[in-house]
Amino acid sequence: MNFQQLRSVRETVRRGFNLTEVAHILHTSQPGVSRQIRELEEELGVEIFVRAGKRLTGLTPPGEVLLPTVERLLLEADNLRRAGQDFSDSAQGRLSVAATHSQARYALPQVVRDFRALFPQVSLHLHQGSPRQVAEMLLSGEADIGVATEALAGYDALVTLPCYRWTHSIVVPPGHRLLDLPSPVTLEQLAQYPIITYELGYTGRAHIDEAFAREGLAPDIVLTAMDADVIKTYVELDMGVGIVASIAVDEDRDRHLRLIDAGHLFEVNLTRLGLRRGAWLRGYAYSFIQSFVPTLTRDVVEQAVVQSASVDGGASLGA
Repeated sequence: MNFQQLRSVRETVRRGFNLTEVAHILHTSQPGVSRQIRELEEELGVEIFVRAGKRLTGLTPPGEVLLPTVERLLLEADNLRRAGQDFSDSAQGRLSVAATHSQARYALPQVVRDFRALFPQVSLHLHQGSPRQVAEMLLSGEADIGVATEALAGYDALVTLPCYRWTHSIVVPPGHRLLDLPSPVTLEQLAQYPIITYELGYTGRAHIDEAFAREGLAPDIVLTAMDADVIKTYVELDMGVGIVASIAVDEDRDRHLRLIDAGHLFEVNLTRLGLRRGAWLRGYAYSFIQSFVPTLTRDVVEQAVVQSASVDGGASLGA
């Protein structure tokens, strides 16, 4: 048994049983991948994959049982490598951060700037995606740290930590009639105008929908987008009233728009930081986290990981 065999199994599942893609990811040939899988199956005495001719179409029942062990072995091997690197040279390496568009655009720039100044020899990779994609990048090992408001807390394999709370704001063009209404604006008044806001599953959109639903209102959402800058662009064109995260609005930068507080209309949102449970973090990763959220020191993060593992282990024993 060797790690190349284990990687062949893991990547086969991740790539939807497409051995051509697996060969590309592992920098080998398709016959080479097939041979690694077959040799491991022969050594274990079970078939891991269901076959239709020469094609792999799924996992066998033994394969379903073995896959978590394969994942765990490869994770621990990666942890061992990272631990060695951490001791040998803590100021060099690679850090991968996955974040939603709003977090990458508005919450992380100063953190990234400060981190680069402190660790110029660390290669920093910033990936953007939907909350679900951020979670998947963490789970696959593509990202070391994830930042999102939605989705992260829904995965048992992730440890999540609270970062900061935020509210929504309403943005309108200058002279809009909402600006002439006595404050605070009500949901009923807001629902009288076409609305431009985030796509489902992004940046607190669920809280927006829930607030209107509680009042029995059906807003006319004419346009949705993943990014607040896109929303603001179409608000400037007077296509509707925008509902965006408050952190995405700056009065100096957005001089062509007017801001109306909506903190009383929609539930407060919580942005979370996610880590893959059991993954080893380099020392500079903890520095990045604390730069983003000063209260999340290395001791706090490590304690949260330990507590999460204890809770998970207790739940497993109780089951």
